[in-house]
Amino acid sequence: MGAIEYVKDISRNFVKIFQSITFFDVLDILILTFLVYYVIKLMRETRAMQLLKGILIVVVVYFLVQIFQLKTMSFLFDNFLQVGIIALMIVFQPELRRILEKVGGTRVSTFAQSVDKNFGNTSARDRAIHGIADACARLHDSKTGALIVIERSTKLGDIIEKETTSIINAECEPELFCNIFYNKAPLHDGAVIIRDNRIFAAGCFLPNTQKDQYLSTDLGSRHRAAVGMSENSDALVVVVSEETGNISVALDGQLSRDLTRDSLISVLKKYMPGEASEKKKKKTSAKKG
Repeated sequence: MGAIEYVKDISRNFVKIFQSITFFDVLDILILTFLVYYVIKLMRETRAMQLLKGILIVVVVYFLVQIFQLKTMSFLFDNFLQVGIIALMIVFQPELRRILEKVGGTRVSTFAQSVDKNFGNTSARDRAIHGIADACARLHDSKTGALIVIERSTKLGDIIEKETTSIINAECEPELFCNIFYNKAPLHDGAVIIRDNRIFAAGCFLPNTQKDQYLSTDLGSRHRAAVGMSENSDALVVVVSEETGNISVALDGQLSRDLTRDSLISVLKKYMPGEASEKKKKKTSAKKG
């Protein structure tokens, strides 16, 4: 009888709570849900998402410290959290500014964005890989400088959304790369961003490397920018030297030099995103079959 009464009591309380909900309560929840969704969506376009993951790990560790009563760690966490809000504002200052600018300058009709169907598509990925490799081979022969940034898990919205950037959103055609990096073209000094197997933006300027003094003196500004971009994100950056025509690739702060067209294709196939999604699709299809 006790269990039945307990269930009835819970049911009555639930009904009372449900009956007390007004239209404005529902509106309040919907607005909050939309704001949280929109902020997360904006953060996914920048490196802030990786920082947020790190903060979530710190929060989990904090709760574990409280559960197991680890006194030293608890003391450190308590002192850290006293200045945590200020530290977060400093760390996320570029992202917070970007979110406010985005909210202030975005029309209501542009809040919803469609997902690009090329992402995770092997055929689109292969076309992009060969388009980049063929373009670099041509740029190598003509000794035309180029800087191509391939976006991976870390979104580069903070690099793309600058006044000097031009949104292109086109297929990775070798001719288009050659036109962009032609030395008299207006966008040739900046970098091209590859997103979802497409040329998404051009004329992008990248952050400087933090280990400039350790790089070889024969490396120019493009190579240093490539290393800097790979230090600040997980992007794969392809560089063609304007002086020698040599092809290089920067990844995780390391620069691999003197690549051929075939070796560049091998690197792109290994690190360019999209393959994992296709493998998952194939496994799902095999299970269904």
